[in-house]
Amino acid sequence: MDACGVIVEYNPFHNGHVYHLEQSKQKTNKDCMIAVMSGNFLQRGEPAIIDKWHRAKAALMTGVDLVAELPYVYAVQHADLFAKGAVLTLNALKVDTICFGSENGEISPFFKAYEQYNQYKDIFRDELKKALSSGVSFPEASRRAYQKIFLTTDELDLSQPNNILGFSYVKTMLDYGTRVQPETIKRTKSGYHDEEINHQIASATSIRKEILANHEMTERARVALPEATFQALEVYRDQAGMWHHWEMYFPFLQHIVLTRSEEELREIHGVEEGLEFRLKNTVSRATSYKDWMEKLKTKRYTWTRLQRMFAHLLTNSKKSEIQAIHEQPDVPYVRILGMTEKGKQYLNQIKKELEVPMISQLQQYHHPALTIEERAVHSYYLPLPAERRIHFTKREIQAPVLLQKNI
Repeated sequence: MDACGVIVEYNPFHNGHVYHLEQSKQKTNKDCMIAVMSGNFLQRGEPAIIDKWHRAKAALMTGVDLVAELPYVYAVQHADLFAKGAVLTLNALKVDTICFGSENGEISPFFKAYEQYNQYKDIFRDELKKALSSGVSFPEASRRAYQKIFLTTDELDLSQPNNILGFSYVKTMLDYGTRVQPETIKRTKSGYHDEEINHQIASATSIRKEILANHEMTERARVALPEATFQALEVYRDQAGMWHHWEMYFPFLQHIVLTRSEEELREIHGVEEGLEFRLKNTVSRATSYKDWMEKLKTKRYTWTRLQRMFAHLLTNSKKSEIQAIHEQPDVPYVRILGMTEKGKQYLNQIKKELEVPMISQLQQYHHPALTIEERAVHSYYLPLPAERRIHFTKREIQAPVLLQKNI
């Protein structure tokens, strides 16, 4: 049995993801679809609208055969580190191909861009450093550096979010000499950041905005979702009493900043370039999470960068411990969140070939990345009432989701 891997967040799983899975399976002609999925906190620093277990189950009911968790230490990071964790996890699971969505839709320009990047990467790094020192954000500095070495062309526009991620995936595959081959399909209908639902295939951003603004599942949102995701969203809200968003974490973040010194804040991953002072200067005047973000945001400190910092504050993730994990040449483990019968068969087929530990429960293995993961779990469920919080955190010591039949 051969496998195709996809790198996902499913926040939430929508019709565009169904299209991605169907097209990936068709393009690669693989038997088994494996997703490496961010856990409860996501690449742009947001808490997922529903937890990883409900998102994994919805994915398994709608075409995925096996879901592995992308560790927090890679999930809440910039594109290159996110890509490293995701690609190496899928490589550890012996997938043959990773198929990603891109604005470009053709794989050859990504290979050409990699060759050009390798040829001029010293110039790229110098330009990146120069742009960052001028006070612009990391994404803008990267765009300028790519432009300097002629990588922002009509053939591959590296100002587009999915092209950027795709290029990071290809770089990781080639830099680390993985067995995995990259493939891509063109994104359809909605853009990554679109905030309005205008079609049955809509962006996750627009779907979250719609249901969070209305505090309920609307018909506009429902038409953009497969039935399994609709059910997962409804079941989670019934059980937890809420859908997650940053505003509900505001009191906890305020408490952290108010009760820690600048020196303690400076130890947190993502608190750089004097942000500890800016946090201290604004915390008492902030009236909400959004208000605080507006007070903190500058050209250098983008919304995404600040959200990631807040995730690391909430989880008490220190620079020293995350850096030590990032310096390792491979992922520390592969954690399985769920599988279908086909996914279970695939795992049985490859388990003797695995070169990194495979786990399904937090207590099965000891590693600094899992210590951070446990803190992320507790942090994510903080806004829930105590009884519900206890119920959900117990899920971490139970078996993965097993879908008894393929759907």
